[in-house]
Amino acid sequence: MRREVRYGLIGGAIALVAGGVGGYTLMGSSDGDSPQEVMTADGKPGDGKPSVKTGPLSASEVKTAATGFLDAWQSGDVAKAAKLTDDTKAAATALTGVSRQAHLENVKLTPGPRKGDRVPYQVSGRISYKGQRAAVSYSTSLTVERDRSTGEPVIDWKPTVVHPGLGEGDTLRTGESEAPPIKAVDRNGKEITKASNPELADILDSLRDRYGDKAGGTPGVEFFIQRAKSGNKATQKPDQTLKVLSKGTPGTLKTTLDASMQAAAQKAVATKSKASAVAVKPSTGEILAIANSPAKGFNVATQGSLAPGSTMKVVTSSMLIDKGLTSPNKKHPCPKYVTYGGWKFQNLNKSEIKNGTFAQSFAASCNNAFISQAEKLHDDDLTKQARDVFGLGQTWSTGIPSFDGSVPVQSDAQMAASLIGQGGVRMNPLNVASIAATVQSGSFHQPYLVSPDLDHRSLAKASRNMKPDTASALKYLMKLTATSGTGAKAMSGLSGDIGAKTGSAEVDNQKKPNAWFTAYNGDLAAAAVVPASGHGGDNAGPVVRAILNQG
Repeated sequence: MRREVRYGLIGGAIALVAGGVGGYTLMGSSDGDSPQEVMTADGKPGDGKPSVKTGPLSASEVKTAATGFLDAWQSGDVAKAAKLTDDTKAAATALTGVSRQAHLENVKLTPGPRKGDRVPYQVSGRISYKGQRAAVSYSTSLTVERDRSTGEPVIDWKPTVVHPGLGEGDTLRTGESEAPPIKAVDRNGKEITKASNPELADILDSLRDRYGDKAGGTPGVEFFIQRAKSGNKATQKPDQTLKVLSKGTPGTLKTTLDASMQAAAQKAVATKSKASAVAVKPSTGEILAIANSPAKGFNVATQGSLAPGSTMKVVTSSMLIDKGLTSPNKKHPCPKYVTYGGWKFQNLNKSEIKNGTFAQSFAASCNNAFISQAEKLHDDDLTKQARDVFGLGQTWSTGIPSFDGSVPVQSDAQMAASLIGQGGVRMNPLNVASIAATVQSGSFHQPYLVSPDLDHRSLAKASRNMKPDTASALKYLMKLTATSGTGAKAMSGLSGDIGAKTGSAEVDNQKKPNAWFTAYNGDLAAAAVVPASGHGGDNAGPVVRAILNQG
């Protein structure tokens, strides 16, 4: 039986009211060459102060401003160049750093053809650091805008004016690298490189940042981007090497990855324009594969923050069974509609299961079988279950930047929506794979990519385990889903210790929901998300199945 139901609501709409605001509008000429007179709110001429030019910039204004800035920077007149921007202090600091921190000399700036208000240009020069020299060349651009107070054309200052890879707080530097290079290897000793695994480029940089000084290597001299410290390990970017002046000696760093499974996972997600997947070893928590499509995009697999949809029902079910509110073979209807907290929830296509059991509702992923239990729960029940039993929302020490799941305490309709993985619940494939792994093994093992023995860090722990009957019930529910429920198509042909759960998470202003799928086969668990694609079993299911086939 295949029945995929939809999270939906009727009512509870929020009205947005647009109101008028008194004021005036300044109209510019078509080419920006003619100054516009400042007008008062009643439309009368100003008070005699000099008029301020407004409207679009002309080609000559863009060219003159860009040329003045580039000429000043190239000549070494940092103060003059900075004054031609809209942020003199930040520009002066960054441009001074090019020579003092990056040690870039003989800078030559060659502008390209103007594209509207944007001017691309080539930066070239020579790095000179403690007797070592290297030529450097790269492309970036600037944008000219009109200063609101003076009307004059100025450079819209951004860190990318100096280098396209710079973000807020980042700096260009040349010197001994902060971390020695590493030779990352998989669990079997096979080397993992950026060339062979471009999807792991940022992860390899993160591993070097964290473990370079623990892997036994020696640093070299590099031209690099030093990233600002964000204070958030989930979003912290690693330093980026731009040019190596002298190579260091890499130390060998063993990871938990499995090269063959990594290849299979990446091949599977590459069949989608956007997709992410993670595989873990339930008995230990070791991360076996991390894959993203596109390969050089954001690492959604371990850093994403998305509503997990019905995959969250695994956690919700464990809570309901632990509390004695249901059990697999207990009568547990799934009505067409449930009203809670002022919202009316409906199943996809207004489907229902009138006289079925909880197991049937779980296998069919029927939403209102879960929403209907909200009135029996405290606002923090789901949060506690997710944290204390499944480790979600704790601080994980995976060895790389990761978002570790969030199941906030909510009330009324939002609490009810959280029961089916909507509302404020947020996860990524790493978190969802860990949920399946916890069911398979019977207890939570925090995922990690580098053994904690290397740096003696502490891993997150579950404060309590599910009741034995609950653990057994969850395995039964997930196996039923894999054999005759919404996960049967993707899991077809597998037998033994298997389990699965589908999910479809709706997103505002998105035509199709995000597709989720998580499953295990023996001591291997995996999860995948395929954004804006539809049903979990049809779209994310094949990705997970390809990974399980490699186990």
